[in-house]
Amino acid sequence: MAQEPVQRHVGLSKVLERNIRTITELRLKQARERGLQDRIADTVTAFSGSMPFVYLHIAWFLAWVAINSGRLGLPAFDPFPYGLLTMIVSLEAIFLSALVMITQNRQSDEAERRADLDLQIGLLAEHELTRVIKMLDAMQKKLGIEPDEDNELEDLEMETMPEDVLAEMDRLHRLERRG
Repeated sequence: MAQEPVQRHVGLSKVLERNIRTITELRLKQARERGLQDRIADTVTAFSGSMPFVYLHIAWFLAWVAINSGRLGLPAFDPFPYGLLTMIVSLEAIFLSALVMITQNRQSDEAERRADLDLQIGLLAEHELTRVIKMLDAMQKKLGIEPDEDNELEDLEMETMPEDVLAEMDRLHRLERRG
């Protein structure tokens, strides 16, 4: 696939533009790789969450009631209380809710993958920054520069362990619920 030349936007770095392009390409690839069932569910869900869907149903219900009330001079095929209409709308609601759940499950999986990616990148960045701080501290000592009286630097040099952070978050959450 040949890449089209990308026009640079003022104020965006080349790295940022590359990252945006990469994310866009990954999302498009993922959308293309969805199965037929997922594409159908997404299409129906997108349409059912739109104003044209609402307008279509308003017109449909008004026409149904007008035809079956005898006001248009047509024979009623579903007289009041509109049992057939009720059944059709109930079936539609069942199928729409299932399709919406399918779409939400897929989107939830995608969000979880993005959260995992964010976590991995965050952990990698934290690890790299910890290494840089340790290197700067070693350089400072080697050059004979007196360190500041900053106890926070020692904390920053400690490796962050995700399991310890999660355990502390859980502990505080439990305390918060009790109090």
